Amino acid sequence: MRIVIEHDVKIPMRDGVLLSADLYLPEGSSGPFPVLIRRTPYGKSGNPGGASVDGLRMVRAGYALLVQDVRGRFGSGGTFEPYWNEADDGADTVAWAAAQPWCDGSAGLFGRSYEGMSALLAATNGPPALGAVAPQVAGSGFDEGWTYQGGAFQLGFVLYWVLYDLLLTGAGLDSAAEREVAEAVDAIDDLYRDPGRAAELLDRLAPYYREWLAHPSGHPYWSRSAPRASYAAIKVPVLNITGWYDIFLAGALENSTAIPGTELVVGPWSHCVTGGVFPQRRYGLAADEQQLDVTGLHLAHFDRHLRNRPPAQESAPVRLFLTGADQWRTFPAWPVPGTRPYVLHLAGRTLTELPGAGAAGAAPAAAADPVATGSDVLRHDPADPVPTTGGATALPGQFTGADCGPLDQREVERRPDVLCWTTSPLDAPLTVIGEAELAVYVTPDAAGADVTGKLVDVHPDGRAEILTDGIRRLAPGTETAPAPATRAPADADGVVEVRVRLGAIGHVFTAGHRIRLEIAASNAPRFDVHPKVVAHHTVHHGGDRPSRLLLSRLTDA
Repeated sequence: MRIVIEHDVKIPMRDGVLLSADLYLPEGSSGPFPVLIRRTPYGKSGNPGGASVDGLRMVRAGYALLVQDVRGRFGSGGTFEPYWNEADDGADTVAWAAAQPWCDGSAGLFGRSYEGMSALLAATNGPPALGAVAPQVAGSGFDEGWTYQGGAFQLGFVLYWVLYDLLLTGAGLDSAAEREVAEAVDAIDDLYRDPGRAAELLDRLAPYYREWLAHPSGHPYWSRSAPRASYAAIKVPVLNITGWYDIFLAGALENSTAIPGTELVVGPWSHCVTGGVFPQRRYGLAADEQQLDVTGLHLAHFDRHLRNRPPAQESAPVRLFLTGADQWRTFPAWPVPGTRPYVLHLAGRTLTELPGAGAAGAAPAAAADPVATGSDVLRHDPADPVPTTGGATALPGQFTGADCGPLDQREVERRPDVLCWTTSPLDAPLTVIGEAELAVYVTPDAAGADVTGKLVDVHPDGRAEILTDGIRRLAPGTETAPAPATRAPADADGVVEVRVRLGAIGHVFTAGHRIRLEIAASNAPRFDVHPKVVAHHTVHHGGDRPSRLLLSRLTDA
């Protein structure tokens, strides 16, 4: 099939700004066609489907494809302000496309990362022609889970994203400014250690960066760019594709839970590694998103909802790749039915399941073998923070591929400022699916504290493979959640119970493996360092301060 391409189609927005798009149409086929739209800040040239989807295959399947530069980027007019214009501009683009003679009046939106967020934001405006959306590795808002996590600023991702992805691609910089940004990108490791060195450059070229720093998660500033603020307005079916090591996983799962009719696919992927092959781990051929046929998933989704064509074979609404077992499984919903709480208490240097503990994992009133009371001092040195080692990161190593995912933690665990608790070897496989959380009692330093937790699978040969991790920032003297409105005072002894969301997993701990929990006071440069002075915190466990790891065990595994 021949494909006709019309470049630089100008599409008017409601305020008169013209956005530029490339249009792909099947030549010789009888139209009109449903249209699929990808709106991108990264340039409409190249593969029209983006990094994961074969756009030309979509056209050969009988769709019109419209790929648009968002406002202020590349060929589009207006000023680029990340996030703020995507809902209205996306809705206007859908309405314009649906009214064209080559379109049958129906439209779908798709895209990765920022593109997927722009698709969801457009869906919150409810354009009448929109029939389905397919965001991939997209979050639920640009504050918590994107710019911030657990109250900490996601320095590693945000600084690099602004400098490299936004300023060096299509920002229209003059040669001198482009050279400045390139030098900053080359010196990114130095900037991570001293972000203030980039302040003047960012204030001049990306003033929105300082705005993000000035507004914590939950501030009203973020509400107009958050799909989560308008879930009730999203009336179309959603195909939601994400990865266990994707930096926006939490938001994607929030979307799946809150938007009715969502299909969910979670693979063993990070934000930029989608083949199932990481520097230290291979998940097998079935883990490759191309083997899964992500383009085919998109086509089946749009065929069903734009063309009323049911799939050749029905599939369950939730498809998860269970790491450890390294295989796909299907489920009827997320959270997965058939799980029960699995709680491991910190005891000495071990993790142990207490007989008689309740669902929340509080210590039983009269345990046969109660956990002895203990405490450990956790030191924090801002000049030598605990280094980020894998996990759900988006750092610049080999274009965000080398520093993410299931890396070995043994070198980090040798540091004196990392505390570890480990189970005995498992007698039988243990399947854990769902959110992992750390509930830990801490006496924070008066200067404040970050509490980080990390869930690790320890192999029989000693390899300590990270599964997921998280952070919670404590203000001086009290606990503070990402939204400053929720503050829990310390008890009379200055101890607070800190809840750290570690993230979701779908993992099988096989027999002979051990479960490990790491606790530290920093994870840099993934998160900015806090506080800026040497600090000492006390971690309590046992007795009336039952620090514990909360997991969800699949009972039918």
